[in-house]
Amino acid sequence: MSSLQDPSHFSETTLPKQDYMARILGYGVAAVTVTVGVLMGYFEQSTMAVTVIAILYPHLVYVLSRPFRVRRAYTTRQFLIHGDAILCGVFLGYIQLPIELTVLFMIMINSSFIIVGSFTAWAFCIISMISGTAASVLVFGHETPPPVPLELFLTCGFGVGMHLAISAFNSNRQARDLILLKQKFQGQVERFQALSHQVSKYVAPQVWESIFSGRRQAKLETQRKKLVIFFSDIVGFSSLSEQMEAEAFTDLLNQYLTDMSRIALKYGGTIDKFIGDGMMIFFGDPKSKGTKRDALACVSMAIEMRRHMLKLRKQWAEHGMTAPLQIRMGINTGYCTVGNFGTESRMDYTIIGKEVNLASRLESEAEPGEILVSHETYALIKDKIICRQRGSAMVKGFRDPVPLYQVMDYRRDLGSNPSFMNHESEGFSLYLESDKVRDEDRDKVADALEKAATKLRSQGIVQKPIAKAADLH
Repeated sequence: MSSLQDPSHFSETTLPKQDYMARILGYGVAAVTVTVGVLMGYFEQSTMAVTVIAILYPHLVYVLSRPFRVRRAYTTRQFLIHGDAILCGVFLGYIQLPIELTVLFMIMINSSFIIVGSFTAWAFCIISMISGTAASVLVFGHETPPPVPLELFLTCGFGVGMHLAISAFNSNRQARDLILLKQKFQGQVERFQALSHQVSKYVAPQVWESIFSGRRQAKLETQRKKLVIFFSDIVGFSSLSEQMEAEAFTDLLNQYLTDMSRIALKYGGTIDKFIGDGMMIFFGDPKSKGTKRDALACVSMAIEMRRHMLKLRKQWAEHGMTAPLQIRMGINTGYCTVGNFGTESRMDYTIIGKEVNLASRLESEAEPGEILVSHETYALIKDKIICRQRGSAMVKGFRDPVPLYQVMDYRRDLGSNPSFMNHESEGFSLYLESDKVRDEDRDKVADALEKAATKLRSQGIVQKPIAKAADLH
């Protein structure tokens, strides 16, 4: 069972030993056949040289080929098999090719070739054996041999039969070992996949994928790249934690982070870290679509997060939470140092630099529900996103005032035919993304809106006469 512990052990130790034993058995059959033939007077005394070679050859080959097996196991094995084929051909030519013995040895050598190699390898081995036979006939000549004695035929047949039986037994055992090995490593692969899936939850999916694909090494190294950096947090969330039970507060926070993370991954953002209710995300590494497209993806992500927050507020209100939570966001674009920071035993994949600090400061300057971007980001997105200049601010770490730009919405959504609408007031909340409404639901949504509008107008007409009557008294 030791061969099942490691596949390299199985290939580098087990197979050479099996070949070694098969070679001893095959050449042993030849040695016994020649010896019996000499004793019976069928072969000349000089043929005993074949017996000596057949006994020594397997051991010499096993010892001399050891250095080559370590470096090129498969090539060495195929080379030795072709050597066996040539030597068998020489042996048959040397003993003058008696038909009975030739058929038996052909059966033995062919079965060995088929077990060891593919059809192509078998075909080349047959060619090698025929070449060895032809060379032997040219060197030693050929005379028609006398009929093989029955005793010699039975001796050779018994040896060939034993060789076939033992080879079949070894092949069957090897097949069982391979099945067990496959099952063992299949279980290890499944366990590895399960563990890697768990580990992936602690790092950004893009980082995990780049490491497991081999494109990135887990070592301390960094590089300078132009990135788009995003920061966000929930306004008033800290004070809310003092008012809610810990379990309910945890569920709310996890739901928020889960939904926002899904949006970030949708747009290709690399989630750097969670900071309480805050998030730090960047675009441009490990994968980038170009700075302009990265910036547009980041701002698009922020807009969708802001819209999604409206849905979350509605859900939370249905569960009794009256605090109108809103998020604020800051986005900046610039060169950062990105890579693995820490020690060889514990490292974080993150980014550092003044551009990161500026993105964090922009988030702090933003009002609830506001997305602030730097001038560098604004210049990249202004053809797709409408932004309003919001003055400038003195930011720690920067000598000059930093221009601020407030993200309004997509140009298509603020044109003559907007696809997004949102309006909130006491007793009323409207959130509509018309381009996402399914065709089969459009009539239902339109009917609901018309009924709501009719009801509002009818209530207004009724209430006005009541107010006038009250004025008369």
